[in-house]
Amino acid sequence: MTAADDTVRDGTVRDGTVPDGTVRDGTGPDRTGPGSPPQAPAAAARALRPVDVKRLNRAWRRATGARLALLLDSVSQPFNVGSIFRTAAALGAEQIWLCGDSASPEHPSARKTALGTERLVNWDRGLTVAEAAAQATASGLAVVAIELASGALPLHEAPLGGDVCLALGHEDRGCSAALLAAASAVAYIPQTGRVGSLNVAAAAAIALAEARRREWATAPGGPA
Repeated sequence: MTAADDTVRDGTVRDGTVPDGTVRDGTGPDRTGPGSPPQAPAAAARALRPVDVKRLNRAWRRATGARLALLLDSVSQPFNVGSIFRTAAALGAEQIWLCGDSASPEHPSARKTALGTERLVNWDRGLTVAEAAAQATASGLAVVAIELASGALPLHEAPLGGDVCLALGHEDRGCSAALLAAASAVAYIPQTGRVGSLNVAAAAAIALAEARRREWATAPGGPA
């Protein structure tokens, strides 16, 4: 028998070996290399049921102790304010100060993106930035402004441990000079793409999640 006779049309040698070294023994999935056991398929993930989501959220809530708050300095677009409220409620922020020209969470467009979460977070409107920052500081919160400013720290190095009030500014102008002066620290979100800025609601979500992650990373373990 010639070598040509020993090979079928798809390139498989009659002993079950194909040219790339894969063994076909006819008993299951292909095996790579002689003597390699078949690989068991990974268990498929499934979406959690609503009751499971509630149980998971309760467990993370019990594992979380740090206080979070927000100070919005003239965030003028209602849909941004509504989106920030929804994220704040999801990550357990206790207070939002709405300063300057910040839109009201009661605006119809804000309610559309907040989806009712404005009822879950305490909020005050009408204070100056300096007054709101003073209230936050007096309540034991460190005010950290999120802004691309000189001397700002990258977010992953910012002092977000403990109780924090994250402060964000206007969609175009950013944080005012008064807010930067009142903050105990300033941080920025590193960006590697060709866009030089983020939507303020997206920036708030990233900063809130990083503050929580910082606490959870130093905790002895996640929820039981």
